Amino acid sequence: MMFLPITLTIAAAAALLNLWLSIRVGRVRMSEKISVGDGGNENLIRRMRAQANFLENTGFALVLIAAIELAVGSSTILWLTGLVYILGRIAHAFGMDGGKWASGRSVGTITTMAILLGLAAYALFLVYTGPVAMLAPASAGDLAATPEFQYESAC
Repeated sequence: MMFLPITLTIAAAAALLNLWLSIRVGRVRMSEKISVGDGGNENLIRRMRAQANFLENTGFALVLIAAIELAVGSSTILWLTGLVYILGRIAHAFGMDGGKWASGRSVGTITTMAILLGLAAYALFLVYTGPVAMLAPASAGDLAATPEFQYESAC
């Protein structure tokens, strides 16, 4: 059985963070009596965008963390990356409220972009330098010699 402790932990933290973001949106909706849409309320728009931005980025982060964890196993760097990602998303949510926490938005944005870039680069590095790269055929001629290709070509 495959067990991905880093991915499971970060996914659980992301689920809890999304729940918290939903509650924050709901509180503004209730206090402003806006059940559908944003009613033009800037505070509601900010909180909705904080949650939407979280959802727009977190799927990519989780897929990359899971794929890297499958490829190399557990590592301190991957644990720290997941933790920093979650903390950056919390900073972004508070920053979206503006006021004294406004700088959290840019901190969260930069953290998210840096982590996604780093995870994507590391994933590509693993593909093209790791054992998986050795399994790929070196040329089209090598591909034609594989039994799988010959079977598919004959069909």
